[in-house]
Formats: sequence, C-alpha cells, structure tokens
Amino acid sequence: MPQIADANGDTWISRGQNFVVAYSNAKEGGLFSRRSQPDEYALIIPDEETSVEITTAEGTTLVPGYSVAFVPPGDSSIRVSKGGSIVRLFTPKSEDLASIASNADAFLGAHPNVPPFEAWPEPPGGLKLKWYTLEVPDDPSRFGRIYRCTTFMINYLSPRIGPRERDKVSPHHHDDFEQCSLALSGSFTHHLRWPWTTNMNIWREDEHLYCESPSICVIPPPSIHTTTAESTGVNQLVDIFAPPRLDFSGKRGWVLNADDYPMPEA
Repeated sequence: MPQIADANGDTWISRGQNFVVAYSNAKEGGLFSRRSQPDEYALIIPDEETSVEITTAEGTTLVPGYSVAFVPPGDSSIRVSKGGSIVRLFTPKSEDLASIASNADAFLGAHPNVPPFEAWPEPPGGLKLKWYTLEVPDDPSRFGRIYRCTTFMINYLSPRIGPRERDKVSPHHHDDFEQCSLALSGSFTHHLRWPWTTNMNIWREDEHLYCESPSICVIPPPSIHTTTAESTGVNQLVDIFAPPRLDFSGKRGWVLNADDYPMPEA
C-alpha cells in the first residue's frame, strides 16, 4: 500500500539511516510540493516522456525526462506534465516523510557503523535549482553516470540487458556508509554476507534477496555485497549515497557535475 495516495498519484516511502526515498506514480498534472524544506533534495525522472516543471523562489524551470535535478531548500513544487514515475530523495531532516516510511521503525536509533548525516559544502553562489540529463555516453574510464549535490550522490548505472554473468560479479564492502540500490526496471538479487567477528552470537547467515522493480535495497556496512541482474530484458539499477562518497568524488572525471559542487576541505 502506498504511504500517500491522493489526486497527485500514489507514493511509496522507504528509508535508510541517512536517506528517505519517495517513489511516486504521478498522475498527469500531479503537484508535489515542499514547504520550508530544510535542505537540498534530489529528483530522478527515469522516463524520457515524463517532463516536469520545478518552481522555486527563483522561478519555474522545465526539466525534461531522463534527468536528475537538485532542488534547493525552502518552498518548491514539482508539477508533472504527463503521468509517469518520479523518485525524490530526502535526508531524515524531512521528518514528515521519514516518520511515515514503511520501514521507519527499523531506523529509530543510531547505527553503530553509520555516522550521523553531515551535508557537504554549498557552492560559492549558494544553492539553486540544477538539473542534468542522463543521456550521457558510456565511458570505460569512469563508473556509471554520477552526479552529486550537498546531500546525495546518485550513480545511474548503465542499463544491463539480460542477466549478469555469474563469473563477473564484484563483492565488496563499505566501512562506514550505507548504500541504497534502487531498481527501476527488471529484477535483481542482492547478495549479502556478514563478516565473522569474535562474537559468534552476532554471526548471520548469507542473504540472497530477490527484488523486482520498483524496489530499494538498503545495504548497511560492513556487509560484503554484490548484485546480479536477473531479468531477460532491461535491468536498470541506481546506487544512492547520502552524503556523497568521498572515494568516488576523488576520482578525476567520475562525477559529471563536480565543478558545480565543492568537496569538503578535509
């Protein structure tokens, strides 16, 4: 059941420790407003035919489909020109949404391996609406199509046609940040293995979570993980991090809008 169902469309809300995902099947003319929004939030428009009008204090901007946008704090609205899916990403500072997430009870306290959320620096000219097309050619010198703002990093991975080869997976782990894997089309299995510690009482069995789209999988540290596409058609996955990843940001050419958002001085 959607957490919000009204004349604008149906919206499903889930969260992790440092992020909230609102996936909406928006109706034509649907209006999604924020009042006194405390920090910058992100918008993903997966479908080429679903354009939106974003209104902020500076005016109204038409943003085409197959784009990502970063919306400044304060009052704003998103009007959907044609019915379709949109995905909005918020930090837990948006308490009205975080509190009604389907899995809100799982994130009531602090996480032992995830530091409290801290936004990255603002651009010298302040926060303004920015949007970027996802129509970017693949490049073997970088990983996916990565954009960042003060609150989020979005890695819109290249779509995979058909299942992933079983001899070309990439198990890895993160020490101190969680990963949100958003499935927009196709299906995926998220494979998780938990490190053995000296305390056998907290050992866990391996997990192989099959998820159809749309869905999110919240991958906490320090679990070892990898994901395999399963559908014979188009499998589209988007990796989301809050705040942005420092390691990806440090790789020259990986973040496509790096000039618009400075990195932390440290």
